Amino acid sequence: MAGYITYGIIISIMIITYQGLEFFKVQFGDTILAFNPISKDSKIKSARFGADIALVSLNDKDMNGADVLTYAEREPFVVAGPGEYEIKDVFIKGFQSKSNYGGTEKINTIYHIVLEGMNLCFLGATSDKALEHDAAEGIESVDILFVPIGGDGVLDPDEAAKLATTLEPKIIIPMHYDLPGAKNCLSTFLKEYGVEKVAPVDKLTLKKKDLEGKDGEVIVLSPQN
Repeated sequence: MAGYITYGIIISIMIITYQGLEFFKVQFGDTILAFNPISKDSKIKSARFGADIALVSLNDKDMNGADVLTYAEREPFVVAGPGEYEIKDVFIKGFQSKSNYGGTEKINTIYHIVLEGMNLCFLGATSDKALEHDAAEGIESVDILFVPIGGDGVLDPDEAAKLATTLEPKIIIPMHYDLPGAKNCLSTFLKEYGVEKVAPVDKLTLKKKDLEGKDGEVIVLSPQN
């Protein structure tokens, strides 16, 4: 279990690691979520681990690899589109947006996830510069925002910085910056968002109380693959 015991109470912590492109592993207690897992059919190197829930925002081999998330006793429940879901005390809302990843317009799903009082917003491969009405109405608050910054069919660094500002998250995690064509996107995003160079870390570990007082802090996670 990801957590520790104090005065007989188990305090769970969230551990977030970046597997490349838009692929994240989020562990909270005994529950493991995976966002936009890279399929074995992709040319991009993938990772393999067991997950309880897989959230897929775009039907593309670079992001729909639920096939890499069955391991040992874990086989994921796959969420792959707009709607409302409740799985293992994880509350998920999916909102439709657009993506031009791969060169053609496709449906992308933006996810808002609530677990143990923490609110995560995963924008996926969106190319929308602003949230559509349903998403804007349904996403009331954001503690941790995952935002694509790589351009070429998803938000570019300038667009990503502007959208992130409007959502007023406590923590921002940029993604989709580790492809050859997105070489300078991370530094450009940081500049556009108005922060100095941020040293990458291997993982983000936090408890709910760690969010107190944070206002748009950018955390850069190093790809683990």
